[in-house]
Amino acid sequence: MSTPATNIPESRADYRHFQPITTRWADNDAYGHVNNVVYYSYFDTAVNQHMIEKGVLAPDRGTAIALVVETQCRYFAPITFPDRVTVGVRVAHMGRSSVRYELALFRNDEDVPAAAGHYVHVYVDNATRRPTPIPEDVAAVLRTMVAAPAEKA
Repeated sequence: MSTPATNIPESRADYRHFQPITTRWADNDAYGHVNNVVYYSYFDTAVNQHMIEKGVLAPDRGTAIALVVETQCRYFAPITFPDRVTVGVRVAHMGRSSVRYELALFRNDEDVPAAAGHYVHVYVDNATRRPTPIPEDVAAVLRTMVAAPAEKA
């Protein structure tokens, strides 16, 4: 999410997919900025909307579904309504039944994120809720979002 030595967030160029999100008046809290819990909603919306657009997310028809088992978010700058938000998405790791997404929220036209985080999906059988391999059509979409390996210094 950031360069280790400086803890400075990465830029838009480090992400593979971008999803615009419309902020809403109701996203702001009593402190005058988007409430922290809404950031997680932006993360979830960006990934799921992309998967729906690619035709690989249909939880009402699929035999495998993805459950969120881990989340984290770091906040660098406030987002407020009516800011435009673009969510940068990349796949940091894909295993047999799980995928770790890394995400960043870019405010308006800024190149440095206002927040960055990750979440992990585990694919499970829709009936038994036991881990199952990531369906191949989903895996194909995920492979297009894999982050490039970090360059050696």
